[in-house]
Order: sequence, then C-alpha cells, then structure tokens
Amino acid sequence: MKNTFITEVDFDKELSPGAFNAVNACLRLKPEERITIITDNDSLEIASSLVHEIKKIGSEFSLMIIEDYVVRPTPNMPKEILDDMLKSQVSIFCAQAQTGELSSRIQMTSVVNANKMRHGHMVNINKQIMMEAMRADYAEVDKLSQKLIEKARKARYIKCKSKGGTDIIAEFSPKLKWLKTSGIISVDKWGNLPGGEIFTSPLNVEGMFVCDGVVGDYLCQKYGDLKETPLYIDIVDSRIKEMSCHNTYLLEEMTAYTMTDENSNRVGEFAIGTNIAISKVIGHILQDEKLPSIHMAFGHPYSEHTGADWVSTTHIDCVGINFDIWLEDEKVMENGRFLI
Repeated sequence: MKNTFITEVDFDKELSPGAFNAVNACLRLKPEERITIITDNDSLEIASSLVHEIKKIGSEFSLMIIEDYVVRPTPNMPKEILDDMLKSQVSIFCAQAQTGELSSRIQMTSVVNANKMRHGHMVNINKQIMMEAMRADYAEVDKLSQKLIEKARKARYIKCKSKGGTDIIAEFSPKLKWLKTSGIISVDKWGNLPGGEIFTSPLNVEGMFVCDGVVGDYLCQKYGDLKETPLYIDIVDSRIKEMSCHNTYLLEEMTAYTMTDENSNRVGEFAIGTNIAISKVIGHILQDEKLPSIHMAFGHPYSEHTGADWVSTTHIDCVGINFDIWLEDEKVMENGRFLI
C-alpha cells in the first residue's frame, strides 16, 4: 500500500482534539466500519492526526494521496480513489482545493450520495481551523442548530441588519427545504467540517448586503478579511443590481464571477452560521461561513437538497459580521450573539 508511511508522519499534538472530534463526534466512526481518507501532499500532517484517531477506534482504513495517482490540478478524481470509496461506509476529504478541480470533488460527492456514505468534507483545512472551529462542542452546536432550524422553517421572512450597513429582508417558501449541517454527519447529507450552519434557498431577497467578512471560492484566498474594504451588494428581486467596493480588483473579479451564467448573480443560498466556538473572521471561508452570522451565496442553490427549480455553474459565498436577525418578529441574534 502506497500510504503505509502515514503512521510515521509526525504531527502537532494540538491537532488531536480537532481530529478526535472529526472522527468521533462528527462522523461517529465505528470499529466495524471502513473509512477512506482522501488527502494531498500539503495536508499530510492533518491527515496523520486523523489516522491516529482512527487507529484508536480500530477501524479498517485507506489513506489515498491524490498526487500518488494524478498530476494536479486535475478535473477528474482518480479512479483508484473512487473505487476505494466503494469499499467504505465513511470518507473524509482532507485536502487543498486547486483551480479547476471542482468537477473532481463533485465526482467524489456523487459516490458519497449514491452509496449513502457519511462524508466529512474538509476542503482547504488548515491547522488554525483544526485548533479553533474543529474543537467546538458539536453536541451544543447541533442543539442550537436544531432549535434555530425549527424556528426558521416556520418563518415566512427573515430580517437582517448589521453594523456595517446590511439591511435585507428574505422571503421563504415552504416548498424549499431548510437543511442543517451542524457537524453531526449522517447518510442523508454529507457535511463540511468544521460544521455549524443552517441554510436554504430563499424565495426572494431584497436590500443591501454588506460583505465585511469574506467572499468564497478562490477569491477568499486572494482577498481574505474584507473588514477594511467591504463589498456592498445591492440586491433587487434576488439578483445583484449593483456592487461597490474600494478594492477595484475584488470588484472586477466579483463582477466577472457573478456574470458567468444567467443565474450566477442570483441568491441561491441563505444561511445562518451556528458554530459558537468561532468569535471572529480569520479570512478563510471554510471556517468563516460557520461564524454566528449571515452568509448568502450567489449561484447554485443546492437544488438537489433544497428543492430549488433552477441551477448555476457557480456558487460564491459572501459573509457579513455583527448581525441582528429577526425571524419574522422574533429577534434571535443581536450583534452576532444568539438570543435563543
């Protein structure tokens, strides 16, 4: 096996609490189950910490390093990895995203969906996230998320305001499903790790959304924390009417991104972060979108899960900070702190 050396890869023991959470609290791996860990050369230290916890449980595992099978970036997940997943009940993707590889991850999650696997998606995971959001008490995050989603499912509209200038109202349809990805992963829906959010596709959104946290996809790595140069997004009938930002490079790239196809400028996702272990933006979308806050994504509405009747080839998250949130007339957040 190509990856036997993984047991010899040393890792920072500060990664262990987060690795324990991933394997035990989130994926609830059992000794009789098999797990496939998909990683890359840049993420071997974190993968090693995960393997250490898996070995304690006694589960059979396979550690697949993408570069062992293909030159990156690659539009296709290596067949050897997809075939190995078919032998497992559980999988983890613990690797860095490269430009043009979204299709390869979609191939991987298609195997997950088709075979009802429990899958932890740790795309672009780093040590800071392992030591912060991955150390959350996921039982508490799940409890909060469940309480919030039960209220959200009954709300016809949600109002959001922020210190930065956000003032939006989002309307919802009972035909569109709210989903919870609290970090507790089931066969019904694979989940990002760290977890902690509830989301749906909104019926309509109107108003000004100020992205003073981060934007997603490859733009996050380029521009990081937007506190000093917020992106102002004027939304009319769920579509971007106009954007402004002092950072003209970000503005140009975001404009081009949201013009990729006919629905790239449409609000596809409305989400509330629920990971109470996070207190601030770190400039990394994987963690920052779980901040107790609002984030919206323009583009693909996760129609396979939400029931939305439209699609897009793009999906870019926009995170704001310091929110007040009302589910109809009930205030559930004040200045970024939950009131429920």
